[in-house]
Amino acid sequence: MPSLPAMTDPYAPRAWLPHERPMMPGSPSTPLHAPARRAAYAAVGLLVSLTGGLGNALVSANLQSLQGALGLYAAEAAWLPAAFVMSNVSMNLLLVKFRQQYGLRLFTEAFIALYALIALAHVFVHDFSTALALRAAHGMTAAAMTSLGLYYMLQAFPAPLRLRGLVIALGTSQLALPLARLLPVGVLEASAWRGLTLFEAGLALLSFAAVLVLKLPPGDRYRVFEKLDFLTFALFAPGMALLCAVLGLGRTLWWTQSAWLGWALAGAIVLLTAAVALEHHRRNPLLNTRWISSAGLVRLGLVMLLIRVVLSEQGVGAVGLLQTLGMGPDQLRPLFVIVLLGTVAGVGASAWLISPTRLHWPILFALALMILGSLLDAQVTSLARPHDFYVSQFLLAFGSAYFLGPAMLSGMSQVIAQPRNLVSFTVIFGISQNLGGLAGSALVGTFQTWREKFHSSQLTEPLTLLDPQVVARLQAGAAALAGTQADPVLRNAQSSAALAAAAAREANVLAYADVFLFTGVLAALTLVFLMGHAAWAARRGAPEMAQRTAQAPAPAAAAPSPAPAASPAPTPASTAAPAPERPGSADPSAPLTDTV
Repeated sequence: MPSLPAMTDPYAPRAWLPHERPMMPGSPSTPLHAPARRAAYAAVGLLVSLTGGLGNALVSANLQSLQGALGLYAAEAAWLPAAFVMSNVSMNLLLVKFRQQYGLRLFTEAFIALYALIALAHVFVHDFSTALALRAAHGMTAAAMTSLGLYYMLQAFPAPLRLRGLVIALGTSQLALPLARLLPVGVLEASAWRGLTLFEAGLALLSFAAVLVLKLPPGDRYRVFEKLDFLTFALFAPGMALLCAVLGLGRTLWWTQSAWLGWALAGAIVLLTAAVALEHHRRNPLLNTRWISSAGLVRLGLVMLLIRVVLSEQGVGAVGLLQTLGMGPDQLRPLFVIVLLGTVAGVGASAWLISPTRLHWPILFALALMILGSLLDAQVTSLARPHDFYVSQFLLAFGSAYFLGPAMLSGMSQVIAQPRNLVSFTVIFGISQNLGGLAGSALVGTFQTWREKFHSSQLTEPLTLLDPQVVARLQAGAAALAGTQADPVLRNAQSSAALAAAAAREANVLAYADVFLFTGVLAALTLVFLMGHAAWAARRGAPEMAQRTAQAPAPAAAAPSPAPAASPAPTPASTAAPAPERPGSADPSAPLTDTV
């Protein structure tokens, strides 16, 4: 392991061996490790990644039960998952530079300790305000722990397999939601759901101990923070928080019924516009707006956002339908075993087949699987049970895990060439995943509500007492209640209520079928868009290649090359890596390589 130079300056460059040199500013070095140590890094990486995602997944999976335990209205309970995204989506603006300037050790220990302390405090003060503070703190630390889990997982793989390690690290975060559905609810319900908080605190403390025992190798440090970075964060973070509040609460309060949603959206537009304008005119921007607005990045961000909307079919669509049909957590547990297996299979297949030169094919294949899964679910009826969704949800889980690694790498290939854009890409990737998931749930849920109202009006309009079949159905229902209800008026009322409930159930089933068809069509349009772009790029590239071939000079006759001279022994100065590009200091007008 290279040691610090004799000088005390922590920002002095180190002398790295070629295989140890950090991949990007702020990342750890990659020395050689023994197999046992590599296995330990993999275990810690898995633990840290699950700690970062499992707490919020448990809240999302048990939101209705938490609402009852805390005595909350539905609108208040909707703030809990929204608060996580509100704080999570903007933190990478500062966290990337925090790692680069202050080092990984302080980054690691500070954020895990913060999360553990807040989780422990929530055990003793159990009300809505502290629950909201815990979710916001979890969002901040989860952004840090996602990166931390990725770095630990990369240490577990040698250089030739490190690309597969990156795919596995990204896929590990997707295991949180199916695992949350599989945990026994009785354990989490202990002491009015304090068991959930104790579980989160225990995971945080366990991760804190693990990273203290097994530390990441050091990396280089740079002076990267500027005063205007904090002004950008002061504009961008509240703007994104207001946008997340609108998306998280809009479906519950309904978009046009609460005036504050409109004011929040207007405030988000003003703050985000101001942040973008400030960054666009900075010499060393925190967000490189010119790079973000390039065709390749816009296309990548749009595709990832659309895929997140499609994947909302799994959480909002299938689970919502089964809960509407009366399925509880115990009945849904086998389904999420299948989802977990599909996710693990997708991560494994993506890691095994990943190729830097063929990153678009896995995305197309994943979209095809999502289309098939959505169309299978579109045939749903009111007799559907969890086992009817095994195949479709396996396909969706496999596709969601299979596309994430190639999608990330298609953008990272540009970041490696231009390290100054690391913050920009990290923010865009986080927005597409976190804000995309929130927007997907809002869009799919709103579409389901709209279609349920439509089908309900269509089903209930002909239900009048002028129809002999309706009268016969009401009389049969009243007769069935004769053994338990002596009052004929109450029997008729209960029979009418049962008929109305049946109509509402069928309207919901038809609405969910429309949701599945909608997500399938959206995935198909995304697939057509990507295939059309690939065909256009190939057609444009063929004439350019032919023109370059025609203009190339004829090769000269090959001459025997002289024997290479013996190279001198390397000195410490010659083994040092060249000074990397200072993040944020390159010319923002430099040409870009479109790899998406």
